[in-house]
Amino acid sequence: MRERLTSIIRPVRRAVLARRRLLAAALTAVAVLAGLQAVAAPAPPHVSVPVAARDLPAGTVLAPGDLTTVAFAPESVPAGLADDTAGRTLAAPLRAGEPVTDVRLVGPALTEGYPGLAAVPVRLPDAAMAGLLSVGDRIDLVSADPQGGGAEVVATDVPVLAIPDAEPEVGASGLTGRLVVVGAAPTEVAAIADASVRTFVTIAFGG
Repeated sequence: MRERLTSIIRPVRRAVLARRRLLAAALTAVAVLAGLQAVAAPAPPHVSVPVAARDLPAGTVLAPGDLTTVAFAPESVPAGLADDTAGRTLAAPLRAGEPVTDVRLVGPALTEGYPGLAAVPVRLPDAAMAGLLSVGDRIDLVSADPQGGGAEVVATDVPVLAIPDAEPEVGASGLTGRLVVVGAAPTEVAAIADASVRTFVTIAFGG
């Protein structure tokens, strides 16, 4: 019985001894992998940032399908990130993947690049006038009396801050009006507002 048991164990022992280096290497690899997993650094922190899902033109009223989120490292999150964008209007174009910040939306931040100016909405009596404009253009605003009382310049060299993409409205003149947002000096705001109520406001490009 003992001889039979010995005859069984002997080849097994020989096989183990013959492969001891391979077994040792395998056990070492398992130990190394276990150690690496134990000391592996946790996933880096990130912040979900709303970005344009596709190229969006100025004047777009943002809807959920216009945006997606991308993970940014905390130190790379842009300043002025917009918190609530649903229903907001783009003041400037956005490229696909570009974060949505406050300066890209119609609102007080529009004047960030124009210190000392206020954002003033002006309704042009003819929507075709707004079609001639682009954000960043500088224009003069001219007040024209529809009753033939003459015209006067109420603001000069004002920057176009936004051209909201709203449906044109038919005014009392029968023309389809269109809203634009300009940057005006505080001393010009009252004159622009008065002209917008009492007269037609048209545009002129300075020489």
